Amino acid sequence: MLKISVVEGPRRCRLVLEGMLIEPWIAEVISEYTKAKGQLEGRELVIDITNLSAVSPAGESVLLLLLDDNAKFLSGVFMKEVLKQLASRRQPK
Repeated sequence: MLKISVVEGPRRCRLVLEGMLIEPWIAEVISEYTKAKGQLEGRELVIDITNLSAVSPAGESVLLLLLDDNAKFLSGVFMKEVLKQLASRRQPK
């Protein structure tokens, strides 16, 4: 199960992902990210993955897409290491 919350603030919008980043919720993450990105009005968008407990290969692909889109992340130690490993696998541009 994955819970997706959007926390609106005056300077930033936080997309909070909690639970397991696996199918069938991958498409919903992309949809919510795209929607939030389109409604920023000058604010910063941060993806909070602190409370993700599992990430499938499809979930890793989504995180890579967000990294490639220069998304900013808020994460704990475990997810920070996952992002670091994903970033090292990116193709050079």
